[in-house]
Amino acid sequence: MKNSLSLRGRLTLIILLPLILVAALVGAWAYFDAQSNAAERFDRSLLSTALAISRDTAATGGDALSEETRDLLRDTSGGAVFYHVYAPDGVFVTGYATPPVPPNPIEPDTTQTYYDAIYQGEAVRALRFSQTTTIDGIAGPFTFTVWQEISVRTGFVATRTGPVFLIIAALIGALAVIVWFGVARGLAPLTDLEEAIARRSPTDLSPIKRRIPEEVTGIVGRFNKLLDDLSRTLDAKNAFISDAAHQLRNPIAGVLSLAESVANSKTLDDMNERAADLLDAARDAGQLANNLLTLERAQAILPDENVVQFDPMDILANVAEKSAVLAGEKGISFEADLPDCDVQLTGDPVMFEQAVLNLINNAMIHGGPQLSTINLAAQKVDDRFMVSVADNGKGIATRDFDRALGRFSQVGPSAGSGLGLPIAAAVAEGFGGKIGLTTTKGVFRVTLYCPV
Repeated sequence: MKNSLSLRGRLTLIILLPLILVAALVGAWAYFDAQSNAAERFDRSLLSTALAISRDTAATGGDALSEETRDLLRDTSGGAVFYHVYAPDGVFVTGYATPPVPPNPIEPDTTQTYYDAIYQGEAVRALRFSQTTTIDGIAGPFTFTVWQEISVRTGFVATRTGPVFLIIAALIGALAVIVWFGVARGLAPLTDLEEAIARRSPTDLSPIKRRIPEEVTGIVGRFNKLLDDLSRTLDAKNAFISDAAHQLRNPIAGVLSLAESVANSKTLDDMNERAADLLDAARDAGQLANNLLTLERAQAILPDENVVQFDPMDILANVAEKSAVLAGEKGISFEADLPDCDVQLTGDPVMFEQAVLNLINNAMIHGGPQLSTINLAAQKVDDRFMVSVADNGKGIATRDFDRALGRFSQVGPSAGSGLGLPIAAAVAEGFGGKIGLTTTKGVFRVTLYCPV
Protein backbone atom coordinates (compact mmCIF):
# COMPACT_ATOMS: atom_id res chain seq x y z
CA MET A 1 0.00 0.00 0.00
CA LYS A 2 1.47 3.33 -1.05
CA ASN A 3 1.32 6.21 1.41
CA SER A 4 0.32 9.64 0.16
CA LEU A 5 0.24 13.04 1.80
CA SER A 6 -1.71 12.95 5.06
CA LEU A 7 -5.21 14.36 5.30
CA ARG A 8 -3.84 16.98 7.66
CA GLY A 9 -1.26 18.05 5.11
CA ARG A 10 -3.75 17.93 2.25
CA LEU A 11 -6.31 20.09 4.02
CA THR A 12 -3.64 22.56 5.14
CA LEU A 13 -2.38 22.92 1.56
CA ILE A 14 -5.89 23.16 0.12
CA ILE A 15 -6.71 25.98 2.54
CA LEU A 16 -3.39 27.83 2.47
CA LEU A 17 -2.48 27.70 -1.23
CA PRO A 18 -5.48 29.80 -2.39
CA LEU A 19 -4.87 32.21 0.49
CA ILE A 20 -1.20 32.54 -0.43
CA LEU A 21 -2.23 33.23 -4.04
CA VAL A 22 -4.72 35.87 -2.89
CA ALA A 23 -2.08 37.37 -0.59
CA ALA A 24 0.40 37.51 -3.48
CA LEU A 25 -2.16 39.29 -5.65
CA VAL A 26 -2.97 41.73 -2.83
CA GLY A 27 0.75 42.34 -2.25
CA ALA A 28 1.34 42.95 -5.96
CA TRP A 29 -1.59 45.33 -6.09
CA ALA A 30 -0.29 47.18 -3.01
CA TYR A 31 3.18 47.43 -4.56
CA PHE A 32 2.03 48.78 -7.92
CA ASP A 33 -0.45 51.10 -6.24
CA ALA A 34 2.34 52.47 -4.01
CA GLN A 35 4.55 52.95 -7.07
CA SER A 36 1.79 54.78 -8.90
CA ASN A 37 1.06 57.00 -5.91
CA ALA A 38 4.78 57.64 -5.38
CA ALA A 39 5.27 58.61 -9.02
CA GLU A 40 2.32 60.99 -8.88
CA ARG A 41 3.42 62.47 -5.56
CA PHE A 42 7.07 62.92 -6.51
CA ASP A 43 6.18 64.39 -9.88
CA ARG A 44 3.94 66.96 -8.18
CA SER A 45 6.76 67.75 -5.75
CA LEU A 46 9.18 68.30 -8.64
CA LEU A 47 6.67 70.64 -10.29
CA SER A 48 6.15 72.58 -7.06
CA THR A 49 9.90 72.93 -6.64
CA ALA A 50 10.36 74.08 -10.26
CA LEU A 51 7.62 76.72 -9.86
CA ALA A 52 9.19 77.97 -6.60
CA ILE A 53 12.64 78.21 -8.26
CA SER A 54 11.17 80.09 -11.23
CA ARG A 55 9.47 82.54 -8.91
CA ASP A 56 12.58 83.21 -6.83
CA THR A 57 14.80 83.43 -9.91
CA ALA A 58 12.53 86.05 -11.46
CA ALA A 59 12.49 88.01 -8.20
CA THR A 60 16.24 87.97 -7.46
CA GLY A 61 17.76 87.44 -10.87
CA GLY A 62 18.95 84.06 -9.80
CA ASP A 63 21.15 85.40 -7.02
CA ALA A 64 19.20 83.96 -4.09
CA LEU A 65 16.43 81.53 -3.24
CA SER A 66 13.87 81.99 -0.50
CA GLU A 67 14.02 79.95 2.69
CA GLU A 68 10.88 78.08 1.68
CA THR A 69 12.41 77.13 -1.68
CA ARG A 70 15.64 75.95 -0.04
CA ASP A 71 13.57 73.75 2.27
CA LEU A 72 11.90 72.23 -0.77
CA LEU A 73 15.27 71.53 -2.32
CA ARG A 74 16.62 69.91 0.82
CA ASP A 75 13.68 67.60 1.52
CA THR A 76 11.14 67.20 -1.23
CA SER A 77 9.19 64.01 -0.45
CA GLY A 78 12.03 62.74 1.65
CA GLY A 79 15.02 63.45 -0.59
CA ALA A 80 17.17 66.27 -1.96
CA VAL A 81 16.24 67.98 -5.26
CA PHE A 82 18.75 69.44 -7.66
CA TYR A 83 18.04 72.25 -10.14
CA HIS A 84 19.44 74.07 -13.18
CA VAL A 85 18.24 77.26 -14.91
CA TYR A 86 19.36 78.71 -18.24
CA ALA A 87 18.26 81.74 -20.26
CA PRO A 88 16.64 81.80 -23.73
CA ASP A 89 20.07 82.13 -25.33
CA GLY A 90 21.36 79.07 -23.45
CA VAL A 91 23.36 81.06 -20.91
CA PHE A 92 23.57 79.45 -17.47
CA VAL A 93 21.63 81.40 -14.86
CA THR A 94 21.79 79.46 -11.60
CA GLY A 95 21.83 76.00 -10.05
CA TYR A 96 24.04 73.02 -10.83
CA ALA A 97 26.32 73.28 -13.83
CA THR A 98 24.72 70.62 -16.04
CA PRO A 99 21.26 69.02 -15.92
CA PRO A 100 20.47 65.36 -16.77
CA VAL A 101 20.27 64.76 -20.49
CA PRO A 102 16.83 63.60 -21.72
CA PRO A 103 16.93 60.19 -23.39
CA ASN A 104 14.91 61.56 -26.32
CA PRO A 105 14.87 65.01 -27.94
CA ILE A 106 12.25 67.41 -26.53
CA GLU A 107 10.13 69.52 -28.85
CA PRO A 108 11.00 73.21 -28.59
CA ASP A 109 7.46 74.33 -27.84
CA THR A 110 7.00 71.80 -24.97
CA THR A 111 6.50 73.63 -21.68
CA GLN A 112 6.67 70.67 -19.29
CA THR A 113 8.33 67.27 -19.69
CA TYR A 114 9.04 64.48 -17.18
CA TYR A 115 11.75 61.94 -18.02
CA ASP A 116 14.09 59.35 -16.50
CA ALA A 117 17.82 59.72 -17.01
CA ILE A 118 21.25 58.92 -15.61
CA TYR A 119 23.05 61.69 -13.72
CA GLN A 120 26.56 61.08 -12.43
CA GLY A 121 25.94 57.31 -12.48
CA GLU A 122 22.63 57.47 -10.59
CA ALA A 123 19.13 56.96 -11.96
CA VAL A 124 17.11 60.15 -11.58
CA ARG A 125 13.65 61.47 -12.32
CA ALA A 126 13.72 64.91 -13.95
CA LEU A 127 11.29 67.68 -14.92
CA ARG A 128 12.13 70.22 -17.62
CA PHE A 129 9.90 73.24 -17.26
CA SER A 130 9.82 76.23 -19.65
CA GLN A 131 8.35 79.59 -18.68
CA THR A 132 8.43 82.96 -20.45
CA THR A 133 9.62 85.63 -18.04
CA THR A 134 12.09 88.56 -17.67
CA ILE A 135 15.19 88.24 -15.56
CA ASP A 136 17.81 91.05 -15.39
CA GLY A 137 16.36 92.63 -18.51
CA ILE A 138 16.43 89.41 -20.50
CA ALA A 139 12.96 88.36 -21.68
CA GLY A 140 11.95 85.06 -23.21
CA PRO A 141 11.43 81.41 -22.37
CA PHE A 142 13.66 80.40 -19.46
CA THR A 143 14.21 76.66 -18.91
CA PHE A 144 14.11 75.23 -15.39
CA THR A 145 15.27 71.64 -14.81
CA VAL A 146 14.78 69.90 -11.44
CA TRP A 147 15.66 66.31 -10.66
CA GLN A 148 15.77 63.79 -7.84
CA GLU A 149 17.34 60.36 -7.44
CA ILE A 150 14.90 57.51 -8.15
CA SER A 151 16.25 55.65 -5.11
CA VAL A 152 14.32 58.13 -3.00
CA ARG A 153 11.11 56.97 -4.64
CA THR A 154 12.13 53.33 -4.25
CA GLY A 155 12.73 53.89 -0.55
CA PHE A 156 9.35 55.58 -0.24
CA VAL A 157 7.61 52.64 -1.98
CA ALA A 158 9.44 50.22 0.34
CA THR A 159 8.30 52.13 3.42
CA ARG A 160 4.73 52.05 2.15
CA THR A 161 4.61 48.37 1.07
CA GLY A 162 6.95 46.84 3.66
CA PRO A 163 4.42 46.94 6.50
CA VAL A 164 1.74 45.59 4.16
CA PHE A 165 3.91 42.63 3.21
CA LEU A 166 4.84 42.08 6.85
CA ILE A 167 1.18 42.07 7.91
CA ILE A 168 0.23 39.67 5.08
CA ALA A 169 3.09 37.32 5.98
CA ALA A 170 2.14 37.42 9.66
CA LEU A 171 -1.50 36.69 8.86
CA ILE A 172 -0.58 33.78 6.56
CA GLY A 173 1.81 32.38 9.16
CA ALA A 174 -0.74 32.68 11.96
CA LEU A 175 -3.41 31.14 9.76
CA ALA A 176 -1.07 28.29 8.84
CA VAL A 177 -0.53 27.50 12.52
CA ILE A 178 -4.26 27.75 13.25
CA VAL A 179 -5.16 25.55 10.27
CA TRP A 180 -2.47 22.97 11.12
CA PHE A 181 -3.66 22.48 14.68
CA GLY A 182 -7.32 23.10 13.81
CA VAL A 183 -7.29 20.37 11.17
CA ALA A 184 -5.67 18.01 13.67
CA ARG A 185 -8.47 18.79 16.09
CA GLY A 186 -11.10 18.37 13.38
CA LEU A 187 -9.68 14.98 12.36
CA ALA A 188 -9.74 13.69 15.93
CA PRO A 189 -13.00 11.73 15.26
CA LEU A 190 -11.12 9.75 12.59
CA THR A 191 -8.61 8.69 15.23
CA ASP A 192 -11.50 7.56 17.42
CA LEU A 193 -12.92 5.70 14.44
CA GLU A 194 -9.56 3.98 13.90
CA GLU A 195 -9.61 2.83 17.51
CA ALA A 196 -13.14 1.49 17.08
CA ILE A 197 -12.08 -0.46 13.98
CA ALA A 198 -8.99 -1.77 15.77
CA ARG A 199 -11.22 -3.25 18.47
CA ARG A 200 -13.00 -5.44 15.92
CA SER A 201 -11.80 -9.03 15.64
CA PRO A 202 -12.93 -12.32 14.09
CA THR A 203 -15.00 -12.85 17.24
CA ASP A 204 -16.41 -9.31 17.32
CA LEU A 205 -17.86 -8.13 14.00
CA SER A 206 -20.45 -5.83 15.54
CA PRO A 207 -21.19 -2.61 13.59
CA ILE A 208 -19.70 0.72 14.64
CA LYS A 209 -22.40 2.79 16.33
CA ARG A 210 -20.45 5.74 17.78
CA ARG A 211 -21.02 9.34 16.68
CA ILE A 212 -19.09 10.12 13.54
CA PRO A 213 -18.68 13.19 11.28
CA GLU A 214 -21.17 13.49 8.44
CA GLU A 215 -18.36 13.32 5.86
CA VAL A 216 -17.42 9.74 6.80
CA THR A 217 -20.95 8.46 7.31
CA GLY A 218 -20.89 6.73 3.92
CA ILE A 219 -17.53 5.08 4.60
CA VAL A 220 -18.62 3.82 8.01
CA GLY A 221 -21.94 2.66 6.56
CA ARG A 222 -20.18 0.60 3.91
CA PHE A 223 -17.76 -0.73 6.50
CA ASN A 224 -20.65 -1.76 8.75
CA LYS A 225 -22.31 -3.46 5.80
CA LEU A 226 -19.07 -5.29 5.10
CA LEU A 227 -18.93 -6.41 8.73
CA ASP A 228 -22.54 -7.57 8.55
CA ASP A 229 -21.95 -9.48 5.30
CA LEU A 230 -18.80 -11.03 6.74
CA SER A 231 -20.59 -11.99 9.95
CA ARG A 232 -23.44 -13.62 8.05
CA THR A 233 -20.97 -15.41 5.78
CA LEU A 234 -19.03 -16.76 8.75
CA ASP A 235 -22.26 -17.81 10.46
CA ALA A 236 -23.34 -19.60 7.30
CA LYS A 237 -19.94 -21.32 7.01
CA ASN A 238 -20.04 -22.39 10.64
CA ALA A 239 -23.60 -23.64 10.29
CA PHE A 240 -22.65 -25.55 7.14
CA ILE A 241 -19.67 -27.18 8.83
CA SER A 242 -21.77 -28.08 11.85
CA ASP A 243 -24.61 -29.47 9.71
CA ALA A 244 -22.26 -31.39 7.46
CA ALA A 245 -20.45 -32.93 10.40
CA HIS A 246 -23.72 -33.86 12.11
CA GLN A 247 -25.75 -35.01 9.12
CA LEU A 248 -23.03 -36.89 7.25
CA ARG A 249 -21.79 -38.80 10.28
CA ASN A 250 -24.58 -41.41 10.27
CA PRO A 251 -24.70 -41.95 6.46
CA ILE A 252 -20.92 -42.37 6.33
CA ALA A 253 -21.04 -44.79 9.25
CA GLY A 254 -23.74 -46.73 7.41
CA VAL A 255 -21.67 -46.80 4.22
CA LEU A 256 -18.65 -48.08 6.15
CA SER A 257 -20.76 -50.74 7.89
CA LEU A 258 -22.24 -51.95 4.59
CA ALA A 259 -18.79 -51.94 2.98
CA GLU A 260 -17.53 -54.18 5.80
CA SER A 261 -20.54 -56.47 5.39
CA VAL A 262 -19.80 -56.77 1.67
CA ALA A 263 -16.21 -57.66 2.46
CA ASN A 264 -17.38 -60.29 4.96
CA SER A 265 -20.04 -61.86 2.72
CA LYS A 266 -20.11 -65.65 2.78
CA THR A 267 -21.69 -66.17 -0.62
CA LEU A 268 -21.85 -64.35 -3.92
CA ASP A 269 -25.59 -63.78 -3.62
CA ASP A 270 -25.17 -62.37 -0.16
CA MET A 271 -22.39 -60.08 -1.41
CA ASN A 272 -24.51 -58.84 -4.36
CA GLU A 273 -27.42 -58.09 -2.06
CA ARG A 274 -25.26 -56.19 0.39
CA ALA A 275 -23.48 -54.39 -2.49
CA ALA A 276 -26.85 -53.10 -3.73
CA ASP A 277 -27.60 -51.80 -0.24
CA LEU A 278 -24.16 -50.19 -0.14
CA LEU A 279 -24.79 -48.48 -3.48
CA ASP A 280 -28.13 -47.05 -2.25
CA ALA A 281 -26.51 -45.83 0.95
CA ALA A 282 -23.67 -44.18 -0.97
CA ARG A 283 -26.17 -42.48 -3.29
CA ASP A 284 -28.15 -41.19 -0.31
CA ALA A 285 -24.96 -39.86 1.29
CA GLY A 286 -23.95 -38.21 -1.97
CA GLN A 287 -27.39 -36.65 -2.36
CA LEU A 288 -27.23 -35.34 1.19
CA ALA A 289 -23.80 -33.82 0.54
CA ASN A 290 -25.10 -32.17 -2.65
CA ASN A 291 -28.10 -30.78 -0.79
CA LEU A 292 -25.85 -29.40 1.95
CA LEU A 293 -23.68 -27.65 -0.63
CA THR A 294 -26.76 -26.30 -2.41
CA LEU A 295 -28.17 -24.93 0.85
CA GLU A 296 -24.84 -23.33 1.71
CA ARG A 297 -24.69 -21.68 -1.71
CA ALA A 298 -28.28 -20.48 -1.46
CA GLN A 299 -27.60 -18.84 1.91
CA ALA A 300 -24.26 -17.30 0.92
CA ILE A 301 -23.86 -13.76 -0.37
CA LEU A 302 -23.56 -14.01 -4.14
CA PRO A 303 -20.47 -12.57 -5.84
CA ASP A 304 -21.20 -9.83 -8.35
CA GLU A 305 -20.42 -12.05 -11.36
CA ASN A 306 -23.26 -14.45 -10.38
CA VAL A 307 -25.87 -11.69 -10.15
CA VAL A 308 -27.41 -11.25 -13.59
CA GLN A 309 -30.73 -10.43 -15.19
CA PHE A 310 -32.42 -13.40 -16.80
CA ASP A 311 -35.73 -14.59 -18.19
CA PRO A 312 -37.18 -17.18 -15.78
CA MET A 313 -39.70 -18.47 -18.34
CA ASP A 314 -36.94 -20.15 -20.36
CA ILE A 315 -35.65 -21.91 -17.24
CA LEU A 316 -39.14 -23.00 -16.20
CA ALA A 317 -39.82 -24.43 -19.66
CA ASN A 318 -36.63 -26.50 -19.46
CA VAL A 319 -37.49 -27.68 -15.91
CA ALA A 320 -41.01 -28.64 -17.02
CA GLU A 321 -39.63 -30.72 -19.88
CA LYS A 322 -37.20 -32.64 -17.63
CA SER A 323 -39.75 -33.11 -14.86
CA ALA A 324 -42.43 -34.39 -17.22
CA VAL A 325 -40.13 -37.21 -18.31
CA LEU A 326 -39.19 -38.12 -14.73
CA ALA A 327 -42.81 -37.95 -13.53
CA GLY A 328 -43.93 -40.13 -16.45
CA GLU A 329 -41.43 -42.81 -15.43
CA LYS A 330 -43.10 -42.89 -12.00
CA GLY A 331 -46.62 -42.90 -13.36
CA ILE A 332 -47.37 -39.35 -12.24
CA SER A 333 -49.16 -36.82 -14.42
CA PHE A 334 -47.15 -33.62 -14.78
CA GLU A 335 -48.84 -30.38 -15.88
CA ALA A 336 -47.21 -27.06 -16.68
CA ASP A 337 -49.13 -23.77 -16.78
CA LEU A 338 -46.53 -21.35 -18.11
CA PRO A 339 -48.12 -18.35 -19.86
CA ASP A 340 -46.13 -16.22 -22.27
CA CYS A 341 -45.19 -13.16 -20.21
CA ASP A 342 -42.35 -10.67 -20.34
CA VAL A 343 -40.51 -10.79 -17.01
CA GLN A 344 -36.92 -10.32 -15.83
CA LEU A 345 -35.43 -11.45 -12.51
CA THR A 346 -32.11 -10.37 -10.99
CA GLY A 347 -30.03 -13.00 -9.22
CA ASP A 348 -28.44 -16.39 -9.79
CA PRO A 349 -30.33 -18.31 -12.52
CA VAL A 350 -28.68 -21.61 -11.51
CA MET A 351 -30.03 -21.35 -7.97
CA PHE A 352 -33.46 -20.37 -9.28
CA GLU A 353 -33.58 -23.54 -11.38
CA GLN A 354 -32.32 -25.63 -8.43
CA ALA A 355 -35.06 -24.25 -6.16
CA VAL A 356 -37.85 -25.17 -8.60
CA LEU A 357 -36.36 -28.63 -9.18
CA ASN A 358 -36.20 -29.18 -5.41
CA LEU A 359 -39.90 -28.33 -5.05
CA ILE A 360 -40.85 -30.79 -7.80
CA ASN A 361 -38.58 -33.53 -6.36
CA ASN A 362 -40.10 -32.91 -2.92
CA ALA A 363 -43.55 -33.46 -4.33
CA MET A 364 -42.48 -36.73 -5.93
CA ILE A 365 -40.66 -38.00 -2.82
CA HIS A 366 -43.13 -36.90 -0.12
CA GLY A 367 -46.40 -37.07 -2.04
CA GLY A 368 -47.16 -40.57 -0.87
CA PRO A 369 -48.98 -43.37 -2.68
CA GLN A 370 -52.03 -41.19 -3.45
CA LEU A 371 -49.94 -38.73 -5.50
CA SER A 372 -51.12 -38.68 -9.09
CA THR A 373 -50.69 -35.11 -10.34
CA ILE A 374 -48.04 -32.40 -10.06
CA ASN A 375 -48.65 -28.92 -11.45
CA LEU A 376 -46.02 -26.26 -12.20
CA ALA A 377 -47.45 -22.76 -12.71
CA ALA A 378 -46.07 -19.23 -13.06
CA GLN A 379 -47.62 -15.79 -13.29
CA LYS A 380 -46.71 -12.15 -12.92
CA VAL A 381 -48.85 -10.02 -10.62
CA ASP A 382 -47.93 -6.34 -10.33
CA ASP A 383 -44.24 -6.24 -9.33
CA ARG A 384 -44.01 -9.89 -8.24
CA PHE A 385 -43.28 -13.05 -10.16
CA MET A 386 -44.82 -16.19 -8.61
CA VAL A 387 -43.79 -19.78 -9.30
CA SER A 388 -45.85 -22.52 -7.64
CA VAL A 389 -45.62 -26.30 -7.47
CA ALA A 390 -48.84 -28.07 -6.42
CA ASP A 391 -49.60 -31.76 -5.90
CA ASN A 392 -52.53 -33.87 -4.76
CA GLY A 393 -50.41 -36.06 -2.47
CA LYS A 394 -50.64 -36.35 1.28
CA GLY A 395 -49.44 -32.74 1.72
CA ILE A 396 -48.53 -31.01 4.97
CA ALA A 397 -50.91 -29.82 7.63
CA THR A 398 -50.99 -26.07 8.27
CA ARG A 399 -49.76 -26.54 11.83
CA ASP A 400 -46.60 -28.23 10.50
CA PHE A 401 -45.58 -25.50 8.00
CA ASP A 402 -42.90 -23.97 10.23
CA ARG A 403 -41.47 -27.36 11.02
CA ALA A 404 -41.36 -28.26 7.31
CA LEU A 405 -39.29 -25.13 6.57
CA GLY A 406 -36.65 -26.01 9.18
CA ARG A 407 -33.39 -27.54 8.13
CA PHE A 408 -33.31 -31.34 8.27
CA SER A 409 -36.89 -31.33 9.56
CA GLN A 410 -39.44 -33.81 8.23
CA VAL A 411 -43.11 -33.94 9.09
CA GLY A 412 -43.23 -37.71 8.76
CA PRO A 413 -41.02 -40.67 7.92
CA SER A 414 -39.38 -40.08 4.56
CA ALA A 415 -36.34 -40.90 2.50
CA GLY A 416 -35.55 -37.24 1.88
CA SER A 417 -32.87 -35.12 3.50
CA GLY A 418 -35.21 -32.46 4.87
CA LEU A 419 -33.45 -29.74 2.87
CA GLY A 420 -35.74 -29.27 -0.13
CA LEU A 421 -38.00 -26.56 1.29
CA PRO A 422 -35.17 -24.76 3.22
CA ILE A 423 -33.16 -24.56 -0.03
CA ALA A 424 -36.14 -23.09 -1.89
CA ALA A 425 -36.76 -20.61 0.97
CA ALA A 426 -33.09 -19.54 0.98
CA VAL A 427 -33.15 -19.01 -2.80
CA ALA A 428 -36.32 -16.91 -2.55
CA GLU A 429 -34.70 -14.74 0.15
CA GLY A 430 -31.64 -14.36 -2.04
CA PHE A 431 -33.89 -12.86 -4.71
CA GLY A 432 -35.42 -10.53 -2.13
CA GLY A 433 -38.63 -12.56 -1.96
CA LYS A 434 -40.14 -15.28 0.18
CA ILE A 435 -41.77 -18.73 0.10
CA GLY A 436 -45.37 -19.56 0.92
CA LEU A 437 -47.11 -22.86 1.81
CA THR A 438 -50.85 -23.51 1.43
CA THR A 439 -53.15 -26.52 1.65
CA THR A 440 -56.54 -26.14 -0.02
CA LYS A 441 -59.07 -28.90 -0.84
CA GLY A 442 -56.52 -31.69 -0.81
CA VAL A 443 -53.94 -29.76 -2.86
CA PHE A 444 -50.64 -28.80 -1.26
CA ARG A 445 -48.96 -25.80 -2.90
CA VAL A 446 -45.53 -24.23 -2.47
CA THR A 447 -45.10 -20.76 -4.02
CA LEU A 448 -41.94 -18.75 -4.64
CA TYR A 449 -42.53 -14.97 -4.59
CA CYS A 450 -39.75 -13.04 -6.35
CA PRO A 451 -39.71 -9.26 -6.99
CA VAL A 452 -39.45 -8.34 -10.64
